[in-house]
Amino acid sequence: MFDRIIGRYLVSKGLVTREALKEVYAAEESSRARLGVIGVSERMLTIPQAEEINALQAVEDKYFGDLAVERGYLSPLQVTRLLALQRNPFLVFSQALVDRGVMTIEALTAQVAAYQQEHHLTSSDMAALGSDEVDRIVPIFLNTEDQDLKDLFVLSIKNIYRLADHHVCIGEAYHTTNIKSETVSYQWIHGDVDAAVAILGHYEDVRRLAVAYTNELFIETREDALDAVCELINCVNGLFASDRSRQNIHVDVEPPRYTTTFSDISASDLTIMPVYLSDAEFKLIVTKDAVARLR
Repeated sequence: MFDRIIGRYLVSKGLVTREALKEVYAAEESSRARLGVIGVSERMLTIPQAEEINALQAVEDKYFGDLAVERGYLSPLQVTRLLALQRNPFLVFSQALVDRGVMTIEALTAQVAAYQQEHHLTSSDMAALGSDEVDRIVPIFLNTEDQDLKDLFVLSIKNIYRLADHHVCIGEAYHTTNIKSETVSYQWIHGDVDAAVAILGHYEDVRRLAVAYTNELFIETREDALDAVCELINCVNGLFASDRSRQNIHVDVEPPRYTTTFSDISASDLTIMPVYLSDAEFKLIVTKDAVARLR
């Protein structure tokens, strides 16, 4: 994720063009594959085993390697080897920038330091960003001590990363009491925790998220696209409810809903995080205001 975050930063500063960045990302992509793909190509996993683990990640908040070990498909040593083969994405990104003559490593290092200073990040924050671990990265951009909010945002970004686009990156979250959007997909959870998770944005951006999630290139109607996004949100809240259940915290999940026309969302506090995919951007919202309104 840090490769995408820094890429956006370099473009915003006029240091790299969007076209050059696309070429760098293409070179990076050819050097890095998902663990399942590497496992199959290395003959450590069969295709059905890899597909099974990918499907399990929609209902279990665990890393690919951990699930493979639990099911006896891989040993911890094999997982370590696969991770080494996969390589850290930011290091691959850095190498691609240098190899293509877009930027020297000295210039990149200076811009990473500038990014750190501009965003008031600590050394531990930068280490978390470089780890490419969603659990460690999302809280940096969220800036809240509310554990429910943290968990819902982390689970949301994890699911988008795992099930839709592993090039997802995020912007700094902010707070408001009202926001208007062309499309909204949302779901309430009630019980010991009251909260709502919503994804909103322009239809074409939301449709691209739906296409990435479903792997269906031709989603013809707004209803189909937003229903797919609702399914993604339902995965998030299902994982959250399961986790809270293990802590003896009761949570009921309502059926997800959507609106295809411009709507207003109002609440005493809406936490909004910008989310960017390879070819789309939208907003992820979580609120714990039990009387939030959509009209």
